[in-house]
Amino acid sequence: MASSEEIVLNAPHPPTAKAVEAFNVVVHQIKSEIVKSRHHWDKHEPKMWSRVAGLSDAQLVDFTIENDLVEVRSAPTSYGTVILGKIRIPAVNDDEGEGFVHVRIHDPPNRGTEDVLFHSLFTDEGNRDADGRPTTWRAVQTRDVPLEFFNE
Repeated sequence: MASSEEIVLNAPHPPTAKAVEAFNVVVHQIKSEIVKSRHHWDKHEPKMWSRVAGLSDAQLVDFTIENDLVEVRSAPTSYGTVILGKIRIPAVNDDEGEGFVHVRIHDPPNRGTEDVLFHSLFTDEGNRDADGRPTTWRAVQTRDVPLEFFNE
């Protein structure tokens, strides 16, 4: 498995047709994982998905890759390509601005995009107190949060 020390991501850029195709292979799983993550975190720490607390599951995942994948980064690995994507959640536009989820997918080598795999969602347990416990939780990012490697 890749780590931030082992890969070199390209610069953030608008999605290419190939990136759109790759994310569309797993869009249903991305949506399912977003809903599953919110339900999981709501049981343990509702602050994680608090920006979308007033949305239904259907509203939360009412996005299309063609319209809402706004930024990507990728890096080659020995076992394929790691691709990060910033996906807009159209129903979120609050006092912090638009809302985005960061998604990591993997495209194994030699088979086109047919075998693209969903890997994970970025759920940020950001600042920590003196005892190492998180003091902030954020699954829905703002536009200015950079799309960086994550290994959740």
